[in-house]
Amino acid sequence: MYFHHQSYLAFLFAACLLLPGINPATAQTAAKSYYFENDEVVFEFDIRLYEKAETDGTSEKLEFSEFNIRQVVVSGDFNKWSEKAWKMKKIGPYTFQLRKKVKDFNDDFTWNFKFLINGRYWADPDNLRVNEKIISDDIWEGVYNLDVYNVQPVEHGNASFFLAGFPDAKEVILSGEFNGWNEHALRMNKVENGWRLDLELPVGRYEYKFIADGQWMHDPANPETVVNMHHTLNSVLRLTKTVVFELSGYPNAEKVILAGTFNKWNEHNTRMERTETGWTYKMNLPAGKHYYKFIVDGKWMIDPANPLSEYDPYGHLNSILLVQ
Repeated sequence: MYFHHQSYLAFLFAACLLLPGINPATAQTAAKSYYFENDEVVFEFDIRLYEKAETDGTSEKLEFSEFNIRQVVVSGDFNKWSEKAWKMKKIGPYTFQLRKKVKDFNDDFTWNFKFLINGRYWADPDNLRVNEKIISDDIWEGVYNLDVYNVQPVEHGNASFFLAGFPDAKEVILSGEFNGWNEHALRMNKVENGWRLDLELPVGRYEYKFIADGQWMHDPANPETVVNMHHTLNSVLRLTKTVVFELSGYPNAEKVILAGTFNKWNEHNTRMERTETGWTYKMNLPAGKHYYKFIVDGKWMIDPANPLSEYDPYGHLNSILLVQ
């Protein structure tokens, strides 16, 4: 099993600072339907972003705006897919919004989430599309009813799965946490020396297995496994994101150390590199909320370019990095 890391600046605020005319506090990640504003994460659901659905047996198209939307809930990894807890507020004829403090997110989460409409219909902000399902007696039955697990194969994804051998197998299926352990959806492609499939997944940790002609097996090329509830092995995939930390200025400093929850606040090991404009350090981090500080010649300081910060239980103010 092989996978590669997407190498780009995950630190949203630092990236926005490099672009003229963009305010990092209000820059929106359009495909995800959320953005950062000061110390808040703002979720927005806009009816107009989603496609129409077609009724069974007719050419009639049903506009989402015609649907009597009584309630929209944000449901995702960060709230254990709760269908009631994070209710949105209607702020316009087409728009619902929810504001959550950064401190409401724990250290171990991903940005995998969906909007739940009227407690029944799922809308996926990753794809901004709906499943057109067959509608029976009830005209609304199944409309916008998205499967929570709708991962689709891509040509070049950030997670590339490969199973060597099995030349006589009729089919090999990839099944895992990323698709609800579906036994049919993700058919792997037969290639030279084995079977292959690429997916585009959010950063995070995933358990998975292969199914060769009905026979379940863990990935023999992946050494990381865990014992599942059936007392067999699941393979484990960990996807991280490349993050660049930057501190501008301090040309006369002898050394600058990066310390945070990702290195257990080590005061010596993560030494930043000097550049023409300051100091920098690149590392791979998992999804979630990470706390950090810079240590300039022994003096601790938060990141002056990052508006997100939070006090820890001991009263220390730390900068926050949200990896998504």
